[in-house]
Amino acid sequence: MPNAGLCSCWGGRVLPLLLVYVCYLLLGATIFQLLERQAEAQSRYHFQLEKLRFLENYTCLDQWALEQFVQVIMEAWVKGVNPKGNSTNPSNWDFGSSFFFAGTVVTTIGYGNLAPSTEAGQVFCVFYALLGIPLNVIFLNHLGTGLRAHLATIERWEDRPRRSKVLQVLGLALFLTLGTLVILIFPPMVFSHVEGWSFSEGFYFAFITLSTIGFGDYVVGTDPSKHYISVYRSLAAIWILLGLAWLALILPLGPLLLHRCCQLWLLSLRQGCGAKEAPGRRPRGSSTAARGVQVTPQDFPISKRGLGS
Repeated sequence: MPNAGLCSCWGGRVLPLLLVYVCYLLLGATIFQLLERQAEAQSRYHFQLEKLRFLENYTCLDQWALEQFVQVIMEAWVKGVNPKGNSTNPSNWDFGSSFFFAGTVVTTIGYGNLAPSTEAGQVFCVFYALLGIPLNVIFLNHLGTGLRAHLATIERWEDRPRRSKVLQVLGLALFLTLGTLVILIFPPMVFSHVEGWSFSEGFYFAFITLSTIGFGDYVVGTDPSKHYISVYRSLAAIWILLGLAWLALILPLGPLLLHRCCQLWLLSLRQGCGAKEAPGRRPRGSSTAARGVQVTPQDFPISKRGLGS
């Protein structure tokens, strides 16, 4: 009955997955609270203490005037103006910064450090995102498909001898390693050098960006005390697009590489068992023991629908 099948689906798959999902969220909330709550309390105490010291040193100001000034600073920060800057700082809406912002919109990263403040800009941002987000998904899918086309020979895995299989695994591992270095290792090193971050901060920014989480606590090209080249943020936007395409490629290739390694391990075990047979004796019912075990596609079925299957 359809109702019985629906109940079986909910009871056998959806409810356990929902339980794991909720437990994972609860675990994350607990750990984040333990790690960050004390630091937040210290920051609050330090901020209040500094305000009191400021009022003591400048008696011409009162509490209300200081609160108004703090409110002005917060509003400027929300609109993308760094309070540490001055009128000589470059605009947040020059072409390079605008290109970077457009990239964060269509990729749904949304750092939050910069946003349109005019009504016309907000309306345009809505329609721009409605068209740009699907366009970005289509572009990344096609770019990932184009990259995977260069690895199409892996689909002929069953027709290759064991030595070629080893070379295929090593080649795939080398491809993934070099790509990871170019996308996830070298850019954080550049960001760390230009922005004055540690490598861990640069890697944190790269991961938060390419995973499209986009907290906005670390953003490139926003320090008013530094002089950036005009194309710095535009290059960062291009890196984001290439990085997202790379992730779309390696997500299916990672499990594929693991599957290939397991195949080689099982093949080695079977050939090792064949080598232990007594010399000069051929097991009855088998004509392959003398020349080694021949693995057929039926032994290790592999889907031929593509790398992403």
